Amino acid sequence: MAVFEGIESVNALIVGANRGIGLGFVQQLLEHKQIGRLYATYRNEASSELLALADQYPQQLHLIRMDITDESQIAEGVAQIKTQTPQLHLVMYCVGVLHEGEMQPEKGLQQIQAENLLRYFQVNSIGAVLLAKHLVPLLKHGDRSVLASISAKVGSIGDNQLGGWYGYRASKAALNMLMRNVAIEYSRKSPKTLVVLMHPGTTDTQLSKPFQRNVPPEKLFSVDRTVTQLLKVIDQLQPDDNGQFFSWDGSRLPW
Repeated sequence: MAVFEGIESVNALIVGANRGIGLGFVQQLLEHKQIGRLYATYRNEASSELLALADQYPQQLHLIRMDITDESQIAEGVAQIKTQTPQLHLVMYCVGVLHEGEMQPEKGLQQIQAENLLRYFQVNSIGAVLLAKHLVPLLKHGDRSVLASISAKVGSIGDNQLGGWYGYRASKAALNMLMRNVAIEYSRKSPKTLVVLMHPGTTDTQLSKPFQRNVPPEKLFSVDRTVTQLLKVIDQLQPDDNGQFFSWDGSRLPW
């Protein structure tokens, strides 16, 4: 992992590791010889896949229960990590919601409901910045570190030509602004930390499942391919990439 060149043991935290892209990061990172401790969070119950990995890698993989809509759980999870290691090098925020029960992306104004908007922002935006608030002591050290959040191209205001999906679009745009702010503050408090947003492309997960019908096969990525592509983007990060918004292919996206 070139971005962490010279670091003998890289400690990582994957937030939202129970399934989908988060689980994919756990699976791939465990195969890297450079990875030391790997922390993976789940909300209620750890999935069978995550538990199986914890059994397979008992020295490396540590599971943490964390509901990112509850700041006390974020604080407790970070405190738990601090008891085992003084520093993290890679943090991936992979939590996101697009549909949930009766909550579906809005096609027009008449479908907007305040409680759904609040849910979108709570999960897609606020959790990430609360995590960043508590992580400073673990990221502020002499080695390079990366704090990356999974955003979405539909959260780009400049790229929005179709409208719709009010809550999801707005919450991802808010995530972008919040983490851009974090990047600026971290540049003073934790100057070796690179804070970035990343669009993974349409990935074959539960989140995208109901909306895959019109996606060309070549544009629907497997989880494994998505994670490989995003790790490549992370690996090529340079100091002046702090606070930027990247697509899966490494190109910069408009805000």
